[in-house]
Amino acid sequence: MNDMEISFPNLGITLPYVPKSFTIFGIEIALYGLIITLGMLLAVALSARLADREELKGEEVWNASLWCIVLSIVGARIYYVVFSWDAYRGDLLQIFNLRAGGLAFYGGLIAAAATLLFYVQKKQLSFPRYADVMVHGILLGQSIGRWGNFTNREAFGGYTEGLFAMRLPLSMVRGSDITQEIALHVESGMNYIQVHPTFLYESAWNLCLLLLLLWYSKKKLSRFAGERMLMYLGGYGLGRFLIEGLRTDQLRFPGTEIAVSQVLGGALFVCATVLILYLRNKRKEETT
Repeated sequence: MNDMEISFPNLGITLPYVPKSFTIFGIEIALYGLIITLGMLLAVALSARLADREELKGEEVWNASLWCIVLSIVGARIYYVVFSWDAYRGDLLQIFNLRAGGLAFYGGLIAAAATLLFYVQKKQLSFPRYADVMVHGILLGQSIGRWGNFTNREAFGGYTEGLFAMRLPLSMVRGSDITQEIALHVESGMNYIQVHPTFLYESAWNLCLLLLLLWYSKKKLSRFAGERMLMYLGGYGLGRFLIEGLRTDQLRFPGTEIAVSQVLGGALFVCATVLILYLRNKRKEETT
């Protein structure tokens, strides 16, 4: 296959030209950054619209999101660097080289949540209510943003012959993402790898979770403020726990083979589920 090609052989799909970037007036623009930016804008627009529908202030969502987005990038970078310290300890200036990649979603989520909490407290607004509408936007942004990983040929899993198996040219992927298992299936003369498209799995999972929360919101099934936020944390945590185990670019706890995001995803699912059950039961007792 050629260097710019990506294919899904078992689905009969071949994309002959998938660039990582393009140039306008001599300026190189990465598709990854463009897709992430689009996802962020649509995420905020959706959250603001839902806020207005739920008698909150859509303009506050836009104002808060500006700070959340900026600081989430900082948080995502710090999280990544902390759990990839060996790659940066010899050249600290590379910490600031975002063009080389290295953003971790959970770090961004933690920073965004802390920023939103600070913002709503300063404005004397309800954190649970605003978080309830903003998680819809986060899911939309994640669903779109994962396609940036597709154009970058990253965030893929191990070797597979399954229905959604994806072939990527060897010349277009990072050597550190190719595991021994993948390498063993690269036969003489082959110039590609065949792997799980985990970016696609997570994008689809997030989209399904978004549709579920939109339905839940439309039917007004929430029993307490913050329930949809917890549903998001638990639902995304479960999906990330399952999908992270397939990925080859896991961030691991130092000195172990334990994936940080898998542990965090599992913990979020358990904690969110317990909190939802507890708060639902508490709410039931208060109304009887």
